[in-house]
Amino acid sequence: MIIGHRKPLEEILEMIEPFDKIALVGCKGCVAVCAAGGEKEVGILASAIRLARKKDGKDIEVKEVTLERQCDPEYIEQIEGFVNDYQAVLSIACGVGVQYMAERYQDVPALPGLNTDFMGGSQEQGVWVEKCQGCGNCVLHLTGGICPITRCSKSILNGPCGGSAGGKCEIDPEVACGWQLIVDRLESLGLLEKMYEEVAPYKDWTTSRDGGPRKIVREDMRE
Repeated sequence: MIIGHRKPLEEILEMIEPFDKIALVGCKGCVAVCAAGGEKEVGILASAIRLARKKDGKDIEVKEVTLERQCDPEYIEQIEGFVNDYQAVLSIACGVGVQYMAERYQDVPALPGLNTDFMGGSQEQGVWVEKCQGCGNCVLHLTGGICPITRCSKSILNGPCGGSAGGKCEIDPEVACGWQLIVDRLESLGLLEKMYEEVAPYKDWTTSRDGGPRKIVREDMRE
């Protein structure tokens, strides 16, 4: 899932300072799971905005809405009946949701209430970790299900670098060496010898973000 966290309240208040009537729109998708942009967070942020404005002696109307998803035109259409009654949309979805809002409702400013961080998952209660960079060319079948692009600080493909020591990365003693994890995993599966059969070629980054915005088209699903 996409992991994000709410921007500091001071930054949000600065963004909405010109407006006295906004729609605060949350998302029940990824950012709700990581407790950043779901219905509960919409309510908390709306209350914080109203209190801050009241303290400054300024009124503000905040309409609270939480959509099923903001990354799907089908769901953002649900605010079409009232969105133009507001001076701005404050989206607490990921950056994709903010951009969909901006594209759909071009007469209303779309403002980001979250910082979008990474694709990852839950490690423990209240802790989320990055697991995938969406490079477009997955090698998890070769590396024991552990991503060298994400888990290795240098994204190298042929084993640990010379800076790894004691199973830790040289960038931080708290960070596990991604390739140590991979080697240990492959060894436990009895697949380590396969790593020596051939050298992995240079990474083809054209399938990653370096080639510009990416698109997937499924002709069998198009109308």
